[in-house]
Amino acid sequence: MFVEPRSQSGRVRTATPLESAERQGEFMLQSGDTAPAFTLPDADMETFDLLSTRGRQRVILYFYPRDNTPGCTLQAADFSDHEDEFARRDCIIVGVSPDDALTHAEFRDQHGLSVRLLSDTDAEVARLYDVWQAREVDGVKKMGVARTTFVIDKQGVIRHVLRDVTPRGHVAAVLKLVKELDT
Repeated sequence: MFVEPRSQSGRVRTATPLESAERQGEFMLQSGDTAPAFTLPDADMETFDLLSTRGRQRVILYFYPRDNTPGCTLQAADFSDHEDEFARRDCIIVGVSPDDALTHAEFRDQHGLSVRLLSDTDAEVARLYDVWQAREVDGVKKMGVARTTFVIDKQGVIRHVLRDVTPRGHVAAVLKLVKELDT
């Protein structure tokens, strides 16, 4: 499996067209794979580095299309409402979308969200996690984020991948999976 190394700046290196073609479809990340490392800014312009969680915390990494849409708001609010339950199980929750940090800050403040929202404006991390995909919206094909959640253990291994997520009830399903990891 091809994993894009981080560049000197800490961001992920963009794959060449050949590398991207090799990865499409066949090599999607799955349970048992090591979660690719990345660094992104959050809503407060502070840096989040996935590697900093290794050995310390599990990570609920969820990708969503856009701030301030009904489904994305429901999902972020639901994760925020259950953040304490996840924290008791040594989990941090991190949401990633292509929105910029300022938009994330406004979204967080407007809806009283407590989860950390990361800005992936170039969709580099979305590509790295195979969630930047062609979608058809109102008859028009365009690229966008496929709503996907990764449950990553303390060693940085992906334990669960939930693709094409429906926001309603999703957080309860993720919490159930995390609880099962404890048994």
